[in-house]
Amino acid sequence: MAPTKKAVHFGGGNIGRGFVAEFLHNSGYEVVFVDVMDSIINSLNEAKSYTVTEIGADGERTFTIDNYRAINSKYNMAEVVDEIATAEVVTCAVGPNILKFVAEPVAKAIEARKSDLPPLAVIACENMINATTAWKGFIERYIKDNLNEETLNGIEKRARYANSAIDRIVPHQDADAGLNVKIEKFYEWCVEQKPFGNGGNKPAIEGIHYVDDLEPYIERKLFTVNTSHATAAYYGYQNKIAYVHEVLKDQKLHDIVRGAVQETAALIVKKHGISQEEQDKYVETIISRISNPELKDKVERVGRAPLRKLSRKERFIGPASQLAEQGMKVDNLLGAVEQAFLFQNVEGDEESAELAKILKEKSAEDATSQITGLEKDHPLYERVVAVVKKVQGA
Repeated sequence: MAPTKKAVHFGGGNIGRGFVAEFLHNSGYEVVFVDVMDSIINSLNEAKSYTVTEIGADGERTFTIDNYRAINSKYNMAEVVDEIATAEVVTCAVGPNILKFVAEPVAKAIEARKSDLPPLAVIACENMINATTAWKGFIERYIKDNLNEETLNGIEKRARYANSAIDRIVPHQDADAGLNVKIEKFYEWCVEQKPFGNGGNKPAIEGIHYVDDLEPYIERKLFTVNTSHATAAYYGYQNKIAYVHEVLKDQKLHDIVRGAVQETAALIVKKHGISQEEQDKYVETIISRISNPELKDKVERVGRAPLRKLSRKERFIGPASQLAEQGMKVDNLLGAVEQAFLFQNVEGDEESAELAKILKEKSAEDATSQITGLEKDHPLYERVVAVVKKVQGA
C-alpha cells in the first residue's frame, strides 16, 4: 500500500538517509529528499531503494529503504516549495551552518500552505542546541523581508517548530557503499512536545521520544556523547591513533576520556536533577558505544570542525564554563580543549586550517575571545588563555 503521509527532508547525507529517513520510512511516510548535490540526488532518483545496516555488539541487521523521491533545490526550488506546502513534516540534517540556506523554501511553503491542512511540523535534526529555533529565525526573517509579513500573524496555524536532540553514531562508510549506510544500532531522538499543544498535531513517527523539557536531554547528550567522542578523537589524533575505539583501548587515554565525562556528569546531575546512578549508567553506555570496534570511526572524521566544537555553547566550553562558574573541577575538559586547539591543518577540514591561521596571527587573548566566545571576566577565560599560549608555543 502506498504511503498516505509525506515528509520532506533536507540533506541526502548519511544522517538523512540512515537515521531520519529510516524513522520516517518505518512510520509510513513517503520521504522527499532535498539536496544541492547533483551526485546524491541523481543516485537517489536512479535507485529505487538502498539499505541501512545497523551495527551492534550483537551483530548486524540490514533492511531496505524505499518509497522516496529526491529533488535538487538548486534547479527545482518551486517544486521543493510545493512538496513542503503539502507535507506533514519537514526535517533537516544539513549542518548548523547551512540552516540559513534551507530557510527560503520552507518560508515560501508556509506562506503557500492551505488553511485546511494541519500545521507543518518543522524539526531540525542537528548537533546543535535549539537548532529548530535557529531555523525558525531564518525562516521567519525570510518571510518578513521577502514575502507577505501578514503570514507571521497566526503562524501557529501554519507551522509548529519543535527542537530535537538526536544521538546516533554514523561511522566512516565503505568506499563502495554508494547510497547504502552503516549506522550504530543505538539511537535516541527526543523532540519537545509543547509546540504541538494538546491536540493531535504531533507527528506519529516511531522512535521519537516526545518530552516536555528538552534541555536535560540535549545537554546530557552533547556533554556526554559528543564530549567523550571528540575528546577521544583529539587525543587520538595527537597520538597518531587511527580509530576512536583504539584510543579507548589505551588505558591512559581511556582514563582521560572518562575523566572528562566525569566532570560533565557532575554538572548534569547538579543542574538537571538526574540521579548520579542514572548518569553513571548513561556514561557507561556511551563509553561502551564509542569503544565498539565495528564502528571503525576515524579520529579525523570525529574531530573535524574544531572551531565549532570549541565555541561557547558546544561540547567543551559549554560545560566547562558552567562548571567554572560554580567553582567545580574542569581539568580534564581543559586537557581536551588543548588537544582540540592542536587539531590544525588536517587534510579535508577547512576549519582546522582556519584554526591554525587564527592561532598564528592573533594573540592568545584575542584567539580565545574569537574562538570560544568567553567573556574576559569569565572565571574560565584566563585558564583557556593559558592553554592557547601553551599551544602557540608548542
